[in-house]
Amino acid sequence: MTDTTRIDALLATLNTADVGSLDTIAEKMGQVQEDLESLGQAELAGAASEALGALRRGDVAEFRRGRAFLQSKIGHLR
Repeated sequence: MTDTTRIDALLATLNTADVGSLDTIAEKMGQVQEDLESLGQAELAGAASEALGALRRGDVAEFRRGRAFLQSKIGHLR
């Protein structure tokens, strides 16, 4: 899988990370974090971890900000 394909997959995952149970959304964010780490994007993986932490704390506004930040930054990786 090319990096561009992986980036597209990450964006698709983030776009669906507001539908489903909290566990499902948390799994998606965890996958995004792992994929970013495998792409060598440690800073963005950290941002995904922070968004996941916000979700687990119930801080929905911070989670949404984190997700939007990731969508923006990952989009620029293309």
